[in-house]
Amino acid sequence: MLKPTVDHLPEFFKKYIAGIAYDDLIPALIQSGNETIDLFKTIPETSGDYRYAENKWSVKEVINHMMDAERVFSYRALTFSRGDRTELPGFDENAWTPAANAGSRHLYKLSAEYANLRASTVDLFGSLTETMLKMSGTASGVKLDVVTLGFLIVGHETHHRRILEERYFSK
Repeated sequence: MLKPTVDHLPEFFKKYIAGIAYDDLIPALIQSGNETIDLFKTIPETSGDYRYAENKWSVKEVINHMMDAERVFSYRALTFSRGDRTELPGFDENAWTPAANAGSRHLYKLSAEYANLRASTVDLFGSLTETMLKMSGTASGVKLDVVTLGFLIVGHETHHRRILEERYFSK
């Protein structure tokens, strides 16, 4: 399924999709996931608690947030693809992040979990028909179709990968 238009989306979602270099969802999920996993492999365990500034998330918290968001977007996609029209709530990443207790986890375990999650996400979206990918519902007060949610996963991930590269580990 090809990248959706973003005209109807709020600005904070538009920026995520606009930054995606790939036009087809499954290759986008696979390639962006591989790029993120490759980045994680370069981060030493001792850098997991690093914050580039006061009151910013640690590397581990960023990775955990990326997984939380991917799970939320995937759940939304699953819900809408099954024809469920229940309006889904937003999530407060600033409340979720400290509650996740990422700081007590090993970076290599978070990285492995991320790889497993992305494989599952690829499987989910790969199982959906064209009709399912076009289905929609409302989440966080915004009408979204399933394919848009898939691209939001890629765009959100790309956004945070760039933050890690530019603010945490710039050379």
